[in-house]
Amino acid sequence: MRARRSVGLGLLCVLLAGAPSDDAAAQAKPDGEMRWALYVTLSPAWFDPGEVVGVLTPFWVLYALHDALVKPMPGNHLTPSLAESWTVSADQRVYEFKLREGLRFHNGDPFTAEDVKWSFQRAKGAKLLHEKVREVAIADPYRVRFHLHEPWPDFMTFYGTLATGAGWIMPKKYVEQVGNDGFKKHPVGLGPYKFVSHTPGIELVMEAFEGYWRKMPSVKRLVYKSVPDPVTRLAMLKRGEVDLAYLLDAPQAQEVKRAANLTLAFSGGIGTFYLDFFDQWDAKSPWADKRVRLAANYAIDRQAVNEAENLGASRLTGNIVPRSFDFALPIEPYPYDPAKAKQLLAEAGYPKGFDAGELYPWPPYFSMGEAIGGYLSAVGVKTRVRTMERAAFYAALASKKLRGLCVCINAVYGNAASRMAETVPSDGAFAYGGYPDVDALYKQQAREPDRKKREALLGQIQQVLHERVRFGPIYDYIWPSGVGPRVEDPALMLIDPYPWSAPLEEVRLKKK
Repeated sequence: MRARRSVGLGLLCVLLAGAPSDDAAAQAKPDGEMRWALYVTLSPAWFDPGEVVGVLTPFWVLYALHDALVKPMPGNHLTPSLAESWTVSADQRVYEFKLREGLRFHNGDPFTAEDVKWSFQRAKGAKLLHEKVREVAIADPYRVRFHLHEPWPDFMTFYGTLATGAGWIMPKKYVEQVGNDGFKKHPVGLGPYKFVSHTPGIELVMEAFEGYWRKMPSVKRLVYKSVPDPVTRLAMLKRGEVDLAYLLDAPQAQEVKRAANLTLAFSGGIGTFYLDFFDQWDAKSPWADKRVRLAANYAIDRQAVNEAENLGASRLTGNIVPRSFDFALPIEPYPYDPAKAKQLLAEAGYPKGFDAGELYPWPPYFSMGEAIGGYLSAVGVKTRVRTMERAAFYAALASKKLRGLCVCINAVYGNAASRMAETVPSDGAFAYGGYPDVDALYKQQAREPDRKKREALLGQIQQVLHERVRFGPIYDYIWPSGVGPRVEDPALMLIDPYPWSAPLEEVRLKKK
């Protein structure tokens, strides 16, 4: 839940966090090793919060190695962390953070306001924040003020949730000594775990940081293994080589369900799968015709895909904004109607269908891409599924080099405004085009302090996107993982929504 606030005459104090409890201080030393099988290859860029650009994946590393001033935690999406409190000025133009004192990075460097200011300035995925913030001023070593050009109701959404990595703190002195590349080879942070080693394409090893301010971790050593193949992930889980296998395909999930010593767990709720029609902005493309985009939506049997991919756990939707997010407009999913799809294609001048070129599934969801391609082919829209490794895909997507179709996933955290930030405005990081009237509405809502008026503006944007068939929403993604017999608590869905184990200081192995 998000904290509610009302603005007073002076500074408004928000959400004080207590110090670590006596129980935490008396906790037994971390013990044991817990191993995860990840479904993608870890990118060294994910070790650096400043490299976070519009995708959620880096946070499964950030929650281990790093910490933020404010971040989603169990029961509160805006939990004070490195900032023990913050205040907002009466005119809503100044946010002042009181930092937790006496903290040190894993290498011993002290944490101060200098690190906060510097980390914000180098955050690549914080374009909106950089535009809205006029100045970051250091009042003293443990107090920092963000001065906005004008009131912006989404400052904390973009700074204090996982919408960006701007609030996650880097050690200024250390990075300046070793450089950005040196940091990626040996990252240093303020999180519950310290970096031990990274073998590219193989594994990341981390060790408990006993001085973590919030709580001493229970598990001594965490190992993230890169295992792109789901069959191999399950085999490793069965053999006891890993304790948690993320993202199993339906056949493997069914095996876990039948196994007496394994547990099937579901998590997610953030990412929304959708079709993005990259060529809809090209007047010569068939996708420029709304009827063709609508036909593609009617061609897909969403529930059948859901059953095949996730054992039916995902939530079908007609919107790229999850219903659980603030300002979300609930839109029903398109029904499966291939006859209607063919009719629309004929009306658009394609009675025999057409060659739609490439279809890019978001890595590693390749089987879903194949399924969507099959449904489109059945109504005459021919595609060629092209798979890419995730880092290469992100680079091509962000540089606007892809053409054709994408079975994309949007997992930007926060509310309706942050969820749409990277794909709806014309200048969004992953937007291949846009609408001038929607751009104007988006800018207007960002300046609107009245909640009801803002809700109406964001609702209008979502309705326009639906009417123009800007996207082809499929479902809010909830997926199965396998948990091994040594695990007491995998810390899945302690933060709701969030798809991976977190906070990592909460994972526990069974006592021997």
